[in-house]
Amino acid sequence: VNCLNIEKMEWYGKEYQRKQSLQILAEKKELTKTSARKFNFPNQQPGIFRSAHEMWPEMMVSELKRVRTPGTIIIGAGPSGLAAAACLKRKGVPSLILEKENCLAPLWKLKTYDHLSLHLPKKYCELPYMTFPPEFPRYPTKQQFINYLEAYAEHFSIQPIFKQDVQRAWFDANMNFWRLKTNETEFVCRWLIVATGENAEPVLPEITGISDFGGKMLHTRSYKNGTDFKGSKVLVVGCGNSGMETSLDLSNNGAQVSLVVRDKLHVLPREILGRSTFAVSLWLLKWFPVKLVDRFLLLCSWLILGDTHQVGISRPPVGPLELKNITGKTPVLDVGAINKIKSGEIKVVPGIQRFTNKGAEFVNGKVEEFESVILATGYTSNVPSWLKDCEFFDKQRGYPKIPFSNKWKGKNGLYSVGFTGQGLFGASIDAKRVAEAIWRQWSSQMKHLQLGKQV
Repeated sequence: VNCLNIEKMEWYGKEYQRKQSLQILAEKKELTKTSARKFNFPNQQPGIFRSAHEMWPEMMVSELKRVRTPGTIIIGAGPSGLAAAACLKRKGVPSLILEKENCLAPLWKLKTYDHLSLHLPKKYCELPYMTFPPEFPRYPTKQQFINYLEAYAEHFSIQPIFKQDVQRAWFDANMNFWRLKTNETEFVCRWLIVATGENAEPVLPEITGISDFGGKMLHTRSYKNGTDFKGSKVLVVGCGNSGMETSLDLSNNGAQVSLVVRDKLHVLPREILGRSTFAVSLWLLKWFPVKLVDRFLLLCSWLILGDTHQVGISRPPVGPLELKNITGKTPVLDVGAINKIKSGEIKVVPGIQRFTNKGAEFVNGKVEEFESVILATGYTSNVPSWLKDCEFFDKQRGYPKIPFSNKWKGKNGLYSVGFTGQGLFGASIDAKRVAEAIWRQWSSQMKHLQLGKQV
C-alpha cells in the first residue's frame, strides 16, 4: 500500500480539523465575513463556507491511500449514522461517515417494500434535534421517512463518503488509533462508531430442498409490491412484522397467500383506544411491573384481535414485553393481517419439512404447490465479518455483548449506535450518549493542545 508519510498525513488532518471547526463557528454566527477572509480556502470565495466533506475530493481522495482523520469515523449512513454525526456536530466534534452503498439510508431506499410505514408514531422515530414536518401523518410512509432523512442530512450538512465498503477494522495498540481498510483507502481515526445496524444482511433459512424449488423465490429485501403476484399462489416464510405486512399486501393485490407460522409469537394491536400500543406500554411501565403491563396488553389484544390461537397463532407463555427483554424478540404490531387470517384470505400453515420442485411439504405431512416463495426471515448484523479482534461484539450474532444500558460503549474509543433493539427511538438515545462521551475526550485533548502551544 502506498501510504502518505506521517508528516503529510498530520498536515491533512489539521486542514480537515481547521475547515470543520471554521464551519461550526460560521454556523453559530460567531465568525464574520471579514474574519473569514483571514483563512485561505482553495477555490473558494471569502465568506462562503463548505463542509469538510465537500473539501474531501480536493483534500484527500485524489492523493491519499491512507487518511488520518482528527475526529470520529462513523460506519453506516442510515438513521443511526446520521444521528451520530448530527450529535457530534452539535458538540463541535468533526466526523466522517463511510457508506458502502451510493446513497443515504440504503436499507430504506433499496431494500424495503413500497407499502412500508413506521410501526411507531413519528414522535418516537425522530432523530435528535429535528422533528418531522407537522403535515406528516402519525405513521409516516417509507417515502416520507426517506424525505425526512435527506432533509436531516442537508440540515446538518452531513455528506458521507459513498462506495466505501469497510472490509476490515481493528485497533492498533502501537498507534493508539483505529485503522480501517475499505475497497479504496485505509483510514486512521481516534474514535470509531459502528452504525451499520441490526439489519445489515438478510437471513436465508436452511431448509431441506430449498434449492430444488422451481418457482420464484426472493427475500423481502427484493420484494416491492404484490402487483406481479395477482392470482398466483404465494408462500410467505416468516411471521414477524415484515412477514405479516407482506402477506397483507399480497392479499390486497389478489394473491392466494399462505403464511408459515412455525413458532409461538405475540401479535398486538398497533393502537389501543386510539393511542399507540408502544406509548401506552411506556406510560404503564413508569408505574407498574413488566408482568402486570404484559397482562394488560394481552387482555387488550384479546378484546381487539380475538383469540389468535384459534387461527393458528399460539402465544408464548412469557408476556410480550418480558420476552422482548429476555430474547430481544419484538412482538408483531397488527395493521390488518389478523382480519385477513380470520376471513381465510390469508391461510396459516405450520413449519416446512422440505421444499419440493413445485411447492413444499409441511411438518404435518401435507404437501402444497406454490408458484412463488417469499422469505420474510429477517436480517442480521454483519459486524463480525469486518471488525477484528474485538470483544465488544458477539462474533455469532453481531450484537454488543455487554448489558443493555451500556451497549453503546466499548473500549479504546469504540462505540455503537442502533444496536439496543429499540429501533429509531433507541438509536437516538445512543447517538446522544456517544456524542457526549466523545466530546468530553475531544475537549480534553484540545485543551492539552492549546496548553502545549502556549508553552
